[in-house]
Amino acid sequence: MKCAEMNETSNRETITISRAEYEAMQAQLAEQKQKLDAKSAELAQALLQNRWLMEQLKLNKRKLFGSSSEQLDQLVMDKFAYLFNEAEAWDADSVEPAKKAEKKNPRKRRSGSIDDAIPEGIPVEIIEHPLPENERVCNVCGSELVEIGMEIHRSLQMKPAVFWVREDRYLTYACKHCEKETGEANVAPTPMEPTVIPGSFASPSAIAHLAVQKYVMYSPLYRLEQEFDRQGLKLSRQTMSNWLLKATEDWLQPVYDVLHQKLCREKVLHGDETTLQVLHEKGKSATSKSYMWLYRTSGNAETPIVLYDYQPNRKAENAEKFLEGFTGWLHADGYQGYHRLPENIRVVGCWAHARRKFDEARTAVPKEQQSASKPAEALCYFAKLFQMEQDFAALTVEERFAKRLEQEKPVLEALLAWANALKPQTAPKSALGKALHYLLEQWPYLVRYLEDGRLEFSNNRAERSIKPFVMGRKNFLFCNTPGGAQSSAVLYSLIETAKETGLDPYRYLLWVLERAPKLAQTADEAWAEKLIPAQTLAECKANR
Repeated sequence: MKCAEMNETSNRETITISRAEYEAMQAQLAEQKQKLDAKSAELAQALLQNRWLMEQLKLNKRKLFGSSSEQLDQLVMDKFAYLFNEAEAWDADSVEPAKKAEKKNPRKRRSGSIDDAIPEGIPVEIIEHPLPENERVCNVCGSELVEIGMEIHRSLQMKPAVFWVREDRYLTYACKHCEKETGEANVAPTPMEPTVIPGSFASPSAIAHLAVQKYVMYSPLYRLEQEFDRQGLKLSRQTMSNWLLKATEDWLQPVYDVLHQKLCREKVLHGDETTLQVLHEKGKSATSKSYMWLYRTSGNAETPIVLYDYQPNRKAENAEKFLEGFTGWLHADGYQGYHRLPENIRVVGCWAHARRKFDEARTAVPKEQQSASKPAEALCYFAKLFQMEQDFAALTVEERFAKRLEQEKPVLEALLAWANALKPQTAPKSALGKALHYLLEQWPYLVRYLEDGRLEFSNNRAERSIKPFVMGRKNFLFCNTPGGAQSSAVLYSLIETAKETGLDPYRYLLWVLERAPKLAQTADEAWAEKLIPAQTLAECKANR
């Protein structure tokens, strides 16, 4: 064996090169290695970009075609149960198939009876259908038939909106005796009641109907114009728009201002904003964005107030100006503009927004890996917190404050430690990286709800209140002028506040527009305060 190795060694050819050639070879190898490293880095960057694009594709497909529910399935909850119960380890073989969650308050099934559908007090039209007289003869003996009973069929009748002309005639009286004695009659005219729009044929009922059709039923004025035209009523959208603008400016804006003052005296508010397009706005193009801001009371307020405020931009100074005089807590999303408000306004973050980002990160993970992913682990923390908030909902403010510190604060501390440990290992631009960044950046505001039992865990209350405007925007798309946008803000405010108070929007607006012109003529400068939703009569209540 040694002889063979010696022969092989002796047969190898020894090549001698100069140092310059050796250094050139080393430089060539280094250059090739550098190119290879660059290619590897480029490939890694391409893989990361491809992963990010796939995440965005999945998220967009879910937004278009997926369910809007963010509930976590029971299997994932069971798997990560050890996060809150370390004494029990998760065993995949021991997990039973997930059962359908039973609804605590199942919706009552409609029976199909007309009595279940109609409100009390609805008029009933009775139409009898007797046999013709010539058929009331017995076909056996020929005797006259006698009525012994009846069968009743009840049906719901409807008809399109009815319009008619109301003609108010104010009679004038004169004293004939004075006319006979002096030649001049003493004339006494009946005082005319003030109209909602002087010089116009508009009525409170017409304006209230138009407002409800546009801002509650989301029907643009051009559709109403077409519908009225089919019924023979020639009422242009410009006329309808002028009615709404004038009635809002004269009678509804003062009521809005009273509600604004009352809102700023509350201690806990919710805020949100959404985009709006205004075509003719000075200094801006027709395609630029404007904003509709929302402010409303919390669930602990004695009377609910929901106010919209139109502004041409999203600057923080808009919220600061609107909330002038307010001192307390403001629930909001993660928009940085809210964090620049004065120190007397303490911004409270929204856990629903934070949770949504982890839900999106879980959706971006391949389906077979979702149940064991890091986003699913985070969602278990959120599920635990939301469940405890639901359990504490019926407690008093003081009891809720104590329970949160006792039971929720340890879970929050565990979630924070988990996020801090995971962030260095996560790509910043990935869906999970963005969710972690949002959570840690917003943490001081997210945990602020622990400061008072009146505060809420999320800003969902504002999200629900701004949804009617978003639904209306999908139909009327834009406002023509800033004045129209502010008029819409006032009308939406009164309508949504009325709905929150349990009022029927049409009856409430009719009630205001019928009384406002008369009250404004009195010496009472506080007439608008008598017309806020909390002061209404039982006749404005919604039939539920």
